Amino acid sequence: MTQQTQKTILVSGASSGIGRAVTTLLLEQGYRVTGLARDFSKFPCRDKHFTAVPMDLSDLGKLPAQLDALLGKETAIDGVVCCAGSGRFGSLEEFSYTQIRSLLDLNLTSQIYLVRALLPGMKQRDSGNIIFMGSEAALAGGKRGAIYSAAKFGLRGLAQALRQECAASGLRISIINPGMVKTGFFDELDFKPGDAADNYIMPEDVAGAVQMILESRTGTVFDEINLSPQKKVIRFPKPDKN
Repeated sequence: MTQQTQKTILVSGASSGIGRAVTTLLLEQGYRVTGLARDFSKFPCRDKHFTAVPMDLSDLGKLPAQLDALLGKETAIDGVVCCAGSGRFGSLEEFSYTQIRSLLDLNLTSQIYLVRALLPGMKQRDSGNIIFMGSEAALAGGKRGAIYSAAKFGLRGLAQALRQECAASGLRISIINPGMVKTGFFDELDFKPGDAADNYIMPEDVAGAVQMILESRTGTVFDEINLSPQKKVIRFPKPDKN
């Protein structure tokens, strides 16, 4: 049994995209992984070190009780990688009030709830990693991205504040800000990265950054990692007329 197998990492959004790539890599490296996601039907992972926990992080009313129940079973979580999220883009006035609330609930507030639930136990053990999945949208606001950027800027501010708040407790707080990643994130959007290999990041690239953070020397913190495709190319595919 490797040293990594002794560690349990909680990954939200574990069934798809970046979260799935992070989960897969960590399991390959010998970690135990507890994955949170709404639906695991497309990720039937049978690794003996993987525990799937169906949970809708956007349902904030149920979330505190669900997290308490989870922590009653998982008493020693060594790190959390917050990958759950969704994207919706458009001018601010194109969003309904319900859509604004929904986007902020999942991309920001649920992350705060999740970390709030984990912090006491992690502080008691005087060690652990909290890794947020930010975005290039957390670095600069862009046209048609007001709500998404607001959520990601908030997440980045949370990471920076917790970095100072938790240092004395031995916790390491990091945020990764990827550019456009080739995942299903863009399936419901009207734009995509270009087709060339240097127009996008692979989810495995982001997973590699997560592993680097987790396995860095004790006492060293990667506060923030920005990952970008070499060339920023955005496509606007024409809608299918059929």
